[in-house]
Amino acid sequence: MPKVVVIDGPAGSGKSTTAIALAKKLGYVYLDTGAMYRALTLKFLNLGIKEYNDEKRIRNILDNTSIEIKPVDDVLHIFLDGIDVTYQIRSNEVDNYVSEISAIDSVRDFMQEKQRHIAHEYNIVAEGRDLGSYVFPDADVKIFLTADLDVRAKRRLLQKNAFPEEFNEFRNNLTKRDRIDSSRKHSPLKKVEDAIVVDTTNLTFDQQVEKIYSICKKKIG
Repeated sequence: MPKVVVIDGPAGSGKSTTAIALAKKLGYVYLDTGAMYRALTLKFLNLGIKEYNDEKRIRNILDNTSIEIKPVDDVLHIFLDGIDVTYQIRSNEVDNYVSEISAIDSVRDFMQEKQRHIAHEYNIVAEGRDLGSYVFPDADVKIFLTADLDVRAKRRLLQKNAFPEEFNEFRNNLTKRDRIDSSRKHSPLKKVEDAIVVDTTNLTFDQQVEKIYSICKKKIG
């Protein structure tokens, strides 16, 4: 069976960049589950949907949605209904709504089925919120990545090339996302007992990648 390494944790803890680098070191496929949810969020926004109580309408949208991750010039791009939306999904508007849409039960079921299908075909490093607890409970390695809230906000500020005075806005957004992700009924963000916690607050990027790589080598060779 293909090997599965999962990295769970709150927004801004460095999951995506760490998972990309780790997958490269291991020779695995990087599965960006967050990008999948972001792509669907973009579709909802493009359709003008910001109320999520109409389950029938949501299921109809999901039945007519295609989300694929494909390599383009050695970089994984995400395609929504056949259109490359890799950069569109990183907008502040998507940031503001992705946790709410990700909390919808039918949306999570839809995404998790796609994620498990990919894991049957490739050795993967996947990052998300509920991978170790729900999507891949039998993963070979489970990492829970965390960092201080202020550090996460500063990282997101740099990632977005935003102005320093926007710090509080980013911090408040992360606080909101933490609350939604941790309190949703369907597969919430949480650390499972067999996950190894890696706090990146005082680690450089290279240090956190190397630390997790060492854990993987000990567990799966």
